[in-house]
Amino acid sequence: MAIRATAAATVFGMAGQAGAVSFGTGGYEANLYGFARVAASYDIDEDIASGGQSGNFSSISTGSGDTADGHFGMDANTSRIGLSVMSPQDVKVVVEFDFDNNDSLEPRLRHAYGEYQGVLIGRNWSNYNSFVGNTSGLDFDSLPGLAGTQGRTEQIRYTSGPFSVSLEEPANSVGNGLDADGDPELKDTKSGTPAFTARMEDSAGGLAYSAAVMVKQTAYDTGSDDDSAIGYAAFLAGKFAVTDMISIQGAINYGDGATGYVYRAGGNFGQYDAYVDADDDIETVEAYGGAIGASVSLGGGRSVNLGYGMATVDLDDAVDDTALTSAVTDTNTMAFLNYQWSPVEKVKMGVEYAYLETETQGGDDGDANRLMFLAQYSF
Repeated sequence: MAIRATAAATVFGMAGQAGAVSFGTGGYEANLYGFARVAASYDIDEDIASGGQSGNFSSISTGSGDTADGHFGMDANTSRIGLSVMSPQDVKVVVEFDFDNNDSLEPRLRHAYGEYQGVLIGRNWSNYNSFVGNTSGLDFDSLPGLAGTQGRTEQIRYTSGPFSVSLEEPANSVGNGLDADGDPELKDTKSGTPAFTARMEDSAGGLAYSAAVMVKQTAYDTGSDDDSAIGYAAFLAGKFAVTDMISIQGAINYGDGATGYVYRAGGNFGQYDAYVDADDDIETVEAYGGAIGASVSLGGGRSVNLGYGMATVDLDDAVDDTALTSAVTDTNTMAFLNYQWSPVEKVKMGVEYAYLETETQGGDDGDANRLMFLAQYSF
């Protein structure tokens, strides 16, 4: 069974433009697409829901002490609408929004790009990213350890067949010790270069795969003091069809001076790429992670999916140099089991149990159990 590596699938398969409403005039072809999505969550022993009712690692209590339990929430923030237009000259333009913007319900720009003859310029999924190894889940933020950033950024990309390269807006974060209240604070982080990425993504028979590398400058500059280092990251992701009904998928990641490129490594979405030591020198931080899962198709639009992911940051030196405290989160893990079904075409629903755990550099940990329900109506 052939698997196309370009088919993005995490939350309900990420309904795309295949079912869009199409219209055209004057040689232009336009597609209006999107979905209405409602998510509901019940946090059994914590209160960790964020936008889209996703589980927030930063909200999990660590150490001793009782926590409030039994929290229910529901929202439609991740509902989405987009417009894709193809000109008579084969120039493609896409603009897409959702409403997952800190619960303000204001539109959030997801995509805004133009593409012609393999050259893409604008805001799109990072080239240092892949959905090939993702297991379909209900949590919008999904597992730690997935391939690459799992996010969008401004970029210039060139694609030729399965190979693509890009210059992108980098993700940079440099720590500067602790403020007067003992909380971590940022140095004057500088983006002196774009992030350079290269990716190979293809499929053969029952195997789909993706591999990518990223290099960027990690730097700070106060005007009087400055320093820089090379940050880099790499990932490998794959999906294998064991039978026509069963697939296994996963990814592994590593980054040095680029923790934001190892998905959900520390904090909720990453820790410092580097920190400034007592001599005002940059010290990079390492991160690594991985995810694995299995999916079973039951036919009739029904499936069962099991996933596990972990991402961690090595903060020992940062704590020893007092750039961070031992109370800072360095490891996140998550596991889920869900059942999904499609009662009618373009309608998908699912229920999911998830277990999340987080651990600080000092060894304190906390966990959370939660249930989710999600319904999506696509057009």
